[in-house]
Amino acid sequence: MSKILVIDDEQGMRDFLSIMLKKEGYDVVAAENGSDALKAVQTEIFDLVISDVKMPGLNGIDVLKTVKEVSSETIVIMITAYATAETAVEAMKLGAYDYITKPFKVDEIKLIIQKALEKRHLRKENILLRREIESRAGFENFIGKSEAMQKVFSLIRQVADTRSTVLITGESGTGKELVARAVHFNSTRKDRPFVTVNCGALPETLLESELFGYMKGAFTGAAANKQGLFEAANSGTIFLDEISATTPALQIKLLRVLQEREFMRLGGTTEIKVDVRVIAASNQDLLAEVSKGAFREDLFYRLNVIQIHLPALRDRREDIPVLVDFFLNKFLSGKDQKKITPEALKMLMSYRWAGNVRELENTIERLMILSSDDTIGLEHVSDAVKNLQPGAELIPLEIPEAGLNLEALLENAEKALLQKALDKTGGVKTEAAKLLGLSFRSFRHRLQKYEFS
Repeated sequence: MSKILVIDDEQGMRDFLSIMLKKEGYDVVAAENGSDALKAVQTEIFDLVISDVKMPGLNGIDVLKTVKEVSSETIVIMITAYATAETAVEAMKLGAYDYITKPFKVDEIKLIIQKALEKRHLRKENILLRREIESRAGFENFIGKSEAMQKVFSLIRQVADTRSTVLITGESGTGKELVARAVHFNSTRKDRPFVTVNCGALPETLLESELFGYMKGAFTGAAANKQGLFEAANSGTIFLDEISATTPALQIKLLRVLQEREFMRLGGTTEIKVDVRVIAASNQDLLAEVSKGAFREDLFYRLNVIQIHLPALRDRREDIPVLVDFFLNKFLSGKDQKKITPEALKMLMSYRWAGNVRELENTIERLMILSSDDTIGLEHVSDAVKNLQPGAELIPLEIPEAGLNLEALLENAEKALLQKALDKTGGVKTEAAKLLGLSFRSFRHRLQKYEFS
């Protein structure tokens, strides 16, 4: 049931609108002046406000301003017996849905209210849909049953609702931006902006103007004032990826923002205050960068209030099967479901994944595109990773805590190398045997062993 606030100092009009709207099935609250109305909107959530323009004390325009400040999604309809073009224009500029002149037809105002509420409900549906999508960005794309990842999930939940600055560390491809999004979209700031900045992708001068904005004439080409990304992120979260790429000069300015929550635009003279949560990320060892003088120590400690470290994929191999399954479903794209053979999965688990989850995701996407069968086998996986040096990365350089099956790993490596040799020689077995330093008899025996056609 939609909730409507009616504001009019004339009791007759107030009662008329209240009775009419209640008959239509709406939940109605009435206020006889602007002051009472403002008390109501600050304590209750209304879908629609119908307000007279001319009232003693706070007029309808004042009410409109406050309603929009309290809840920008609330629909406001203005009614008046003293219509002027100037007032109408002002009301519409301030966000009024419609401006109706008294006297009005009952059917007319009913239709306007109906359409206004339909718009309100559509907005709400869109917000809910956005939240659903954003919540997926929070945890759904985060896959992992390993103890290491469970610790990450737990830490995200612990820190999400705090105001604390977070530093996310880990190798490239481990999902640092996903962590930042999860922290934001599981916090009280989830309905506010989430702004991402790749500090390593922009030159120093451009990065500074992007972060802090600039005033007209601050430099050649600054033809107008420009809002910076810190301003855009106000009341929300800013994610500074590759923070280690920033210069010492810029680090000083970032330190000030963290300390004072204020900054100046380039060419500006006025401090701009912001309420922004800062989440930073780095694939570099920032302490090592501090010791080298490449990163400010005071900024490091400001950023490192809470640190979330993402383990490399090779350190949580038990997560690879669930990740593979997730990506297989992700890249269906209207195609039939594909299965992966145990042998192919073992090969994927034996690979070191220097590019971490991102590399695995790209590999699965490639397998989904290039494999015409409904089953992804050893030969498909071998072909997908053929950019590797023969044998390199097929055997892990480290033994995971859970241990490994050496025999299976060696078999998978041998199968992969046999296939690579055949591919490279166009299927000529004598030449393939030479590539591997085997006699033809030994090579043929291995082909039979693994049932090569």
